[in-house]
Amino acid sequence: MASLKLNKNLRLFFSLKLNKYNLGFNRRVSTETADDEFRVLELYPRKQSAKKVDRPYFKDAQVIPPREKRMPIDQDWPSVWPTAKTFRPSSVPLPLYQGYDQKRAPPGKYANAELMKIPNFLHLTPPAIERHCNAIKKFCTEWPKGLETEEDCRKHFPVQIIESDYLHSSPSVHDERSRIVTLKVKLVDLNLDYHGRDKILRLLGGRYEENSDTIVLVADRCPTRQQNYDYLIYLLTALHHESWITEPWEHEKAEADMEKFFFEGSRIQKKIIKTIKQSKHPKSSLSEEELKTSKEVEYFEEAVCNLLNEGEVKNNMLKYKDAVVKALITSS
Repeated sequence: MASLKLNKNLRLFFSLKLNKYNLGFNRRVSTETADDEFRVLELYPRKQSAKKVDRPYFKDAQVIPPREKRMPIDQDWPSVWPTAKTFRPSSVPLPLYQGYDQKRAPPGKYANAELMKIPNFLHLTPPAIERHCNAIKKFCTEWPKGLETEEDCRKHFPVQIIESDYLHSSPSVHDERSRIVTLKVKLVDLNLDYHGRDKILRLLGGRYEENSDTIVLVADRCPTRQQNYDYLIYLLTALHHESWITEPWEHEKAEADMEKFFFEGSRIQKKIIKTIKQSKHPKSSLSEEELKTSKEVEYFEEAVCNLLNEGEVKNNMLKYKDAVVKALITSS
């Protein structure tokens, strides 16, 4: 009986061993045949084939709290943020939020790229500005006397230059609009007579603001700001000198070419004087020069000029009516 059991065990052992060799042979053959074909790229390997690697385990070390948590209440802020720099959330003890989320609250200051992109002015707090002013005060001069009001400044410095600077959150800080220069000056500050004022207005065209009596010149044709500024100064100088020049053809200017009505030498003046002399007016015996300086004619001149230059409003119409009655009525 013992020998029979031993024989059965030996047969079972040899059969298992042969099966094992057969499986190994089949695998070797399958791999050799698979090498001849294109292998499949497994982007996501199976979990069974992934080998587990034993990694060392570290305990969480004690991290020092951020600087904003350790700041005292009376912290000297210009010492914390002395110059312009990128936003650092651990140094700013303020609950700042920047950005937009459709389903959540605005993102906080930690890990917020929006706060890092935009320029900040945390270095220009009132105490920091006061400290800088006190430091450079010894290099500055006193404010000149006589320039206490805006009117005084405009009187002594009539020309106003406007320039613009632009900030960008991009690698290039160049902006083409920064070359544009605007010059403003009051027309009354140029001290022109009537001819010069009329001529410079015709030369300016739409560059004159009638409501504020201001000349506005804009230059953007040159590539740099300094070139545009020099061009505006030259342009203003040329306009001022040209307005004082009287060309021979300007004397041919007729009444229809005038920008407004002038009573002196007009047909209305001649007709009103002729009408007074032909009527039974007490002053009809006076000469033509004496009638021009009379109160009736001067009042009529003012009424006609207001009516033709300002428009047919109610006050001007009533004033013109009174002037006509006074100039033509016969008094005893």
